[in-house]
Amino acid sequence: MKVETLLPLGKTDPGLRAPEVPLDLGRVFEDARLVEELGYDALMCEETKDDPYVIMGLAAQATTRLKLGTSVAMAFPRSPTVTAMSAWTLQKLSRGRFTLGLGSQVKGHVERRFGMKWSAPGPWMREYVGAVRAVWRCWQDGTPLQFEGEHYKLSLMVPLFDPGPIEHPDIPIHLAAVNPYMCQVAGEVADGLRPHPVCTPQYIEAVMLPAVQRGRERSGRKARDGFSISMKPLIATAATPAELADKVRDIRARVAFYASTPNYFSAFEFHGLQDLALKLKGLAKEQRWEEMPPFISDEVLNLYAVVGLHDEIGKKLLQRFGDVVTNVEFSIPVRNEGERARLKALVAGLQAAPKPGRVAAFLNAPA
Repeated sequence: MKVETLLPLGKTDPGLRAPEVPLDLGRVFEDARLVEELGYDALMCEETKDDPYVIMGLAAQATTRLKLGTSVAMAFPRSPTVTAMSAWTLQKLSRGRFTLGLGSQVKGHVERRFGMKWSAPGPWMREYVGAVRAVWRCWQDGTPLQFEGEHYKLSLMVPLFDPGPIEHPDIPIHLAAVNPYMCQVAGEVADGLRPHPVCTPQYIEAVMLPAVQRGRERSGRKARDGFSISMKPLIATAATPAELADKVRDIRARVAFYASTPNYFSAFEFHGLQDLALKLKGLAKEQRWEEMPPFISDEVLNLYAVVGLHDEIGKKLLQRFGDVVTNVEFSIPVRNEGERARLKALVAGLQAAPKPGRVAAFLNAPA
């Protein structure tokens, strides 16, 4: 299994607790080098409080072998040409180590945070990826830019704005998804799928992967060879039982928040928890955030989160996701040499699992 990491940025959900360790932009160089030294396969960055493309540019300069990627960057608020340029630049800078992870974001944010008109996200994302690839083909092969869809009509590329070909033009695109239609779109037009953290292995196998396969067949690519399933699980881990109790408290709040979010309803309905999700949705609407976590029983918590001490969390991750995902992502704070050695051993153990994959760190999520 490949191990990817996500270092702390300071992401927090509305009404929930502040992150333990916020991202320090001045330490991105140092942190990225540490991730590479610890043996992780990749370093990922999501779009919350800082621009992930800028952060990945810093990480690219600091490292030599580490894969880099957005996990995820928002697609729709940016023109496909703007996204194509950001990815192209990072691919040049990293010498072929970049993966473009894209997400649609939900209707409320698209309309009220980005000031855009909402449209069905699945068809929109299919068109968006096609437009990005059309721009890349124009730059790499000199193909005249001619893309026309419902949302985008691209037909102008003059020499001044054409960066020209690069050494590693095949930039993988991964799409974030929960519901079957977006999974189908990912199978059809992308190189990988990013299930949301609330997607359990059972949900991934029964709902998401069959939809991916339908997309692959629709595009004429029947096999899923080379198609990545990258997962950032909900994890509660610590060195001692007392510290673990605090982590469990925070993860319980996070599961409650996700259960209250309509876009993730299907992942809870699949396990017969639709009544719980509707109850929490009502509390969230009233902003009664601190009343929500007690509704998440230990049984529900352990269904959606992996819980364990540092010396057992690796084994539990393999048991939960080893047969389902190709890439697993997590972060564990490093405060001293002993913790650094323990994390390095954990990463090596996951990488030694029989099923090939990748282990990555996350540059801007709660540890």
